[in-house]
Amino acid sequence: MSKFGELINAHVPVLIDFYTDWNESSQSMNPVIKDVAAALGDKAKVIKIDVDKNQELAEALRIKGLPTLMIYKEGQMKWRQSGELDANTLINLVQEQI
Repeated sequence: MSKFGELINAHVPVLIDFYTDWNESSQSMNPVIKDVAAALGDKAKVIKIDVDKNQELAEALRIKGLPTLMIYKEGQMKWRQSGELDANTLINLVQEQI
């Protein structure tokens, strides 16, 4: 959990994709997340967290649906949504926090 605190305290926006390998919607988000990361470059961090390997964190954040996407900046959650989104929408949401 302390590592998560370090991740979200960045001065740039941090987009987090909570996923599992067995969830179809999570899998279909993989290329979208890669596109978002490429488009944003060093203006933001893009991180994927496997909820199966991080169950304590997933429970603490009350993650129910997959994928769950969150944007943090300087330790504060700025946005959260469960379900699939397209790359342009995610890029715009992150850019609002830059």
